[in-house]
Amino acid sequence: MAAELVFREAAQTDLFSLYHYIAEQSGRARAGAYIDRLEAACFRLRDFPERGTRRDDLRPGLRTIGFERRVTIVFSVDEEFIVIGRILYGGRDLDTLLGEPG
Repeated sequence: MAAELVFREAAQTDLFSLYHYIAEQSGRARAGAYIDRLEAACFRLRDFPERGTRRDDLRPGLRTIGFERRVTIVFSVDEEFIVIGRILYGGRDLDTLLGEPG
């Protein structure tokens, strides 16, 4: 059985912000399609949760994976849950953003 996927509030906010940014720049249809692909990539983690790069240097158990060369999906995995903590667009500084426990 696949682990349950959970989006933290910060990740949900990241998705909404990204949608609005893309919609302003390129239209709602393009923004919606991008967010659909991004969410699908998150859901695929249920099948292969150990993908990505371990980032124990930032927080024990933390992992990151890139999406379409623009987004970093930040997540953690345990026996029951895959928790999407953040969805970061562009070259944002993970050390600064994730330095505090959350």
